[in-house]
Amino acid sequence: MNAGRDNYTQHTISMIDQLITSIQFFIELDLKEIDILKELFKERSVKKGDFFLAEGQTCKYVGFIVKGIMRYYINHEGEDRTYDFAQENSFICNYESFIPKAPSTKIIQALEDCEILQISFDDLQILYRNIREGEKLGRLVIEQVFIQTLQGLTSFYIDTPEYRYEKFLKKHPGLQQRISQYHIASYVGVKPQSLSRIRKRISTQI
Repeated sequence: MNAGRDNYTQHTISMIDQLITSIQFFIELDLKEIDILKELFKERSVKKGDFFLAEGQTCKYVGFIVKGIMRYYINHEGEDRTYDFAQENSFICNYESFIPKAPSTKIIQALEDCEILQISFDDLQILYRNIREGEKLGRLVIEQVFIQTLQGLTSFYIDTPEYRYEKFLKKHPGLQQRISQYHIASYVGVKPQSLSRIRKRISTQI
């Protein structure tokens, strides 16, 4: 019983350490502020195929992926259109829903079993008040996620499928071994058969 509790504690510590390392990329933290973050971020598991955020739900959390892959997509006339992926050490959220507390038109789904740390809207306000550079952190994370979302959606409508596939390879190196061809094709904006032809053309150019 105690051994299991010790393992859980070590696992939690490891998750928090990963989060702290990523946050310190944006801002400096002292020991008291690290303790505050430990209290505010909660563990959550999302099984493969389940949703961090479903269509029509209000986004209530900002998440940090410790392990796994999520995809962002929209449902356009009954067809999934993937516009971005997020993997380990990435923050996830739909700020268009999170900030005004409005129903989401965008979907965030787990492509693998995911372990995340998440913070609610109310707890995020506590973070802003009690961490010296908390508001700077919030602004930088929001900017990062929002810009990635905007770029992903814009690219879907203006870039060619071949160029989108090349961007996918550069932005997410190694991810094609972890994601199905169906989801990569959805991101590129083609059917899986067309993706195979694109991959062949690119391989002959290398």
